[in-house]
This record gives sequence, structure tokens and C-alpha cells, in this order.
Amino acid sequence: MSLAATASRRVYHASRTSIHNAVRPISKTTTRRGGHRAPPSSSRSSRQQTFTTGGGGGKQSHSQSSSSSSSSWIENNPFVFQLGIATCKTSAADLLAQVVAEGKTFNEIDWKRNSIFVVFGFAYLGGFQYWLQVNKYRAWFPTMDRFAKLPFVEKLKDTAGMLDALKMVVFDVVVHLPIIYFPTYYTVKEFVYSKSYNPLDWIQTGCTAYYANLSEDLTAMIQLWGPADCIQFVLPMHIRLPFRHLVSFFWTAYVSFTRGSAVVVTAAAAAVDDNTTTPQSSTIFAPTALQRQLTTETPK
Repeated sequence: MSLAATASRRVYHASRTSIHNAVRPISKTTTRRGGHRAPPSSSRSSRQQTFTTGGGGGKQSHSQSSSSSSSSWIENNPFVFQLGIATCKTSAADLLAQVVAEGKTFNEIDWKRNSIFVVFGFAYLGGFQYWLQVNKYRAWFPTMDRFAKLPFVEKLKDTAGMLDALKMVVFDVVVHLPIIYFPTYYTVKEFVYSKSYNPLDWIQTGCTAYYANLSEDLTAMIQLWGPADCIQFVLPMHIRLPFRHLVSFFWTAYVSFTRGSAVVVTAAAAAVDDNTTTPQSSTIFAPTALQRQLTTETPK
């Protein structure tokens, strides 16, 4: 009986000790070997819960961090970003015009014509336009940066900023586009198509083509870029040119469709040799109405 009683007491004490340990609150910190304290178990469990949350918790956090890092890169590298956008956009817009609007197959695409838009998009729209509308505008219109950072409601109260934004719109549609943009485009086009290596010939032929299309080009330009500029010049700085490139995609498709192909025109009284007038062919870029009556093959 004494053995049975002893065994019963041991079982009782062991059960009591295990129950006491199970019910006792977990201490906030436990001491590890060497005197270092372990983090609270609640912290460990919360971290485990963070990483073991089912489904898209971790994925959502990763996607948010990737999105924020991409946005930060765009803000820190606006020139490189819009340079790539400008180049790809102009090439894609020309391909869209050739394939969709003109119904060409891939084998029929005029890659020489597409190269016009690649060169023009990279050098002018990506390079020169950034220098003009960011660097020079910042010097000419001193409220530009401050005005761009304001909330929209505050912009309406900023008289000086609104006045500078209006000046930017007027400068774009009165000076930049008609006097710089169009002559440059037609000159680059002549540079690609012309057999001449004389830059003066490219400028002369390009400006002649622009003068022939002047009324139609300026009308289309004001109808699109007037309203677009009113939006662009109140946007934050780092998305102004990306917005312009978005609008320019459709503008470039229009320009490609109406002005993209070279037109062979027979010009009478071109050369006089021994009192004999000999008609010769010259490459010009005729208005849309005239293009419908002429071949659109590139001269060979």
C-alpha cells in the first residue's frame, strides 16, 4: 500500500505542475543562454502571421513596393523615361497608320518611312522637346515648378501660375509647333527620302512641302494641341511629357497617314538645256487632296 500511495502522490504532483505551467501566462521575454533576451512570442507569432497570410497578402505587398519603386524611378529619371517613350511611340504610331489605316501587310510596311519617325521621335520629341518644355520653360516661366506641385483647387487661386500656364499654351501653338516642329519634321522627312546629301536641299524641299500643306496642318494642330496643352501645363512636372506623348501617339498616326509617304510629282520647266525645256521628277510632299491623285511610291 505504501508503494501505491507513493506512486499516487508522484502522479498528483506531476499533473499539478503540468497544469500550472499550461495555465500560467507566457512571460514577455525569456532569457536565452548567454544572457540574451528572446523577442516576445507575440511578436514572433505576428511576424509568422504576416508571412503565412493566405492568398495574396504577401503578393499585394510586393506589388505595391514594385509600383512605388517604378514611380520613384520615373520621377528621378524623367528625361530617360520620356526619351524611350517618344522613340517607341512614334515608331508604333507609324506602324499603326500603315497596317490599320492603309491596310498594308507586314511585308508591305515601308521601313524607310518608319525610320523617319524613329529619328524624329528620338532626336526632336525626346531630346529637343524636353530641353524646350522643361529646361527653357523653367527659365522663361518662373512659376512653373511651384504651380505644378499645387493641388488643382489651389492652382485656380494662383493668378501668376495660371498666367504662366496660359503663356505656355500660347507659345506652343503660336511659336513652337508652326515655326519649329513642322519645318523640322518635313526636313527630317526629306533627309530620309532624298538622294541629295546637301542639308540645304533637305531644308528647302521640306519647307516647300510644309508651305503647300500649311493651312491643313495648322488647322489640325490647333484643334488637337490647343485643348491638350490646356491640360498638359497644369499637370505635375514628371507626367507632363508622358501625357504629351500619349496625345502625340494619335497625332503622329494622323501625320503618318497624311504626310508619311513620298509623292513623285512631275515638274514642268525644271531644267533648260540648249533652249529646250525638259520635264524632270522631283520629290515633294503634296497636300492630302493632291496625294489621292498621285502615286505614293518612293522614287527609285
